[in-house]
Amino acid sequence: QVQLVESGGGLVQAGGSLSLSCAASGGTFRGYGMGWFRQAPGKEREFVATITWDGTRTFYGGTVKGRFTLSRDNAKNTVYLQMNSLKPEDPAIYYCAASPTIRIATTESAYDYWGQGTQVTVSS
Repeated sequence: QVQLVESGGGLVQAGGSLSLSCAASGGTFRGYGMGWFRQAPGKEREFVATITWDGTRTFYGGTVKGRFTLSRDNAKNTVYLQMNSLKPEDPAIYYCAASPTIRIATTESAYDYWGQGTQVTVSS
């Protein structure tokens, strides 16, 4: 059983940056691909980014590509989402998730474990 705890959410001005972290415990962190999803009020949960277990491959959703960067530190059991050039459409609850697949995984069904989420708010 893997437990995931997100942190780093908050309020930032449009055009600003925010860094989210997701700390994992209770499992073999390097055995999981890690992903981030987000959900805004009244909207479906949306794929944001994913990284393979060894950190060699990443993949981003079209709305964040070029602005967000996902990385991981397997020694610290932590994955990081650096968000730059934040836009008014980025506010949401951001969720970290863990997937046992070795492939790039962009669908919710590929992920077995989820964090509670962290709120990101962008002021215009």
